Amino acid sequence: MEIAKWIVNILHIIFALSIIVIVLLQSGKQAGLSGSIAGGAETFFGKNKGRTIDALLGKYTAFAAIAFLITSVVLFMLIKSI
Repeated sequence: MEIAKWIVNILHIIFALSIIVIVLLQSGKQAGLSGSIAGGAETFFGKNKGRTIDALLGKYTAFAAIAFLITSVVLFMLIKSI
């Protein structure tokens, strides 16, 4: 049981750090006037919006957040059982 706690705790820390890194890699939504003009053109003319780096980072963020939530619940259950 102690080994399971260590493994889940390490995974929990990895997911927490990955959320921080992935969120910092994403570009901001408020890029100023030039960003709003270019962003509007990109959404109007861009056909591959789902394949951009921002979309990919968004998917990774969602995965890391769900994994972080799951490891949080598992750690709670492991600690509560003792």
